[in-house]
Amino acid sequence: MKVLVLTGPESSGKSWLAAELQQQLGGVLVGEYVRWFIEQEARDTRLADIPEIARGQLQWEDDARALQPPLLILDTHLLSNMLWSQTLFGDCPAWLEQALLTRHYDLHLLLSPELVDWTDDGQRCQPELDERRGFFNATRAWLEQHRQPFQVIQGNWAERRDQALQAVTLLLGC
Repeated sequence: MKVLVLTGPESSGKSWLAAELQQQLGGVLVGEYVRWFIEQEARDTRLADIPEIARGQLQWEDDARALQPPLLILDTHLLSNMLWSQTLFGDCPAWLEQALLTRHYDLHLLLSPELVDWTDDGQRCQPELDERRGFFNATRAWLEQHRQPFQVIQGNWAERRDQALQAVTLLLGC
């Protein structure tokens, strides 16, 4: 089983690209638990919600890992939970990073905020490109610091799809 993570700032195409990859290459796709959580709660997220959101994301991931698909596509993982917690609340439960570091991920596709427009979907909160660049840089710094395999995906929508398909095809040895 190869485990792929799409990560990076909001409105950079992670969910769209995850669906494109699944459509082209198959596998199991795990969505963002936090989106489901926000829809269910119908209120602003609080720091006290972060552990529940993280545990929910881990459970969704674990359920999909148990299926042992050739390709597991994660629309997000605990790194986004950690960075959003820090961004929104200036704090993050320490166990999230420890839990993240115990898991194996074969490749992270880090999506750049450049050359794509921000879209307000009612849950997003970083309309300024500089904010999204900051999130991108924080994500990249963490991946580099922890020696996680990643590839930056950038350009317009077609270029992003082509870069991602090439990276994942190589990962799968196709």
